[in-house]
Formats: sequence, structure tokens, C-alpha cells
Amino acid sequence: MRWTSALAIYVLFWVAAFFVVLPFGVKTHEEAGVERVPGQADSAPHAFSFGRNALRATIVSAVLFGLYYANYVYGWITPADLDWVHRG
Repeated sequence: MRWTSALAIYVLFWVAAFFVVLPFGVKTHEEAGVERVPGQADSAPHAFSFGRNALRATIVSAVLFGLYYANYVYGWITPADLDWVHRG
């Protein structure tokens, strides 16, 4: 696998991981004990930390990409293993 392909796949893993870790650790204004802004939704988060979420996404995506790349190198699961229609 070329390094550019590996980088593109890692970026896809990172973006997916970012959206997966986004809701973890979020507190509403009520949970944080802070006054809400008039017109604000009850479920709106109190504070957003891009850096914390990016770090979490980086860790999750590194682990998942490591597993993906190890499978690519060692061939643990191949396309033939996923062909349930033509399996005999």
C-alpha cells in the first residue's frame, strides 16, 4: 500500500472516529450549573473542546487503523471470507 493511500484511509478513520467520540463527555448547561441563554435548547452543550475531541479521535482512529493495516498485511479477513452468498 502506498503511503498516500494509507494516509487517505487514516483520514477517513479519523473523521469517522471524531463523529463517534463527539457526544462523550458533553454536559448541558443544567448539568454544569450555568444559566442558559434565552432561546437556547435544553440539550445544547455547555462547552465544546475541539482539542479534547480531536485527541480522542486520534487515539481511536490510530487503534482502528492499526488493526486495519495489520489485517491488510497479514490477511486475517479476506474478501472471500465475507462472501456469504457464494459460500458452499
